[in-house]
Amino acid sequence: MPIYEYRCEANDTTMEVSHPMSTTVRSWGQLCEIAGIETGKTPADAPVEKLISMPIAHGSDKPNAHAVPPGGCGSGCGCVRH
Repeated sequence: MPIYEYRCEANDTTMEVSHPMSTTVRSWGQLCEIAGIETGKTPADAPVEKLISMPIAHGSDKPNAHAVPPGGCGSGCGCVRH
């Protein structure tokens, strides 16, 4: 499953979660449910924004390998191959 990064402006939190491509996440409550955490003081209906996604590399000999070149994606986001 792909890994998606979401940001919630209401609590200034960025979170990565993995979910099927068919899933649409629109709120902090939905995001917390997927991540398996409590919503805390942030309202469950607070909107979230999808920032980036990282597809899983198929055929890799490493089960958690992401499709990221050895030096990162080149966008300056700081991602690297694990």
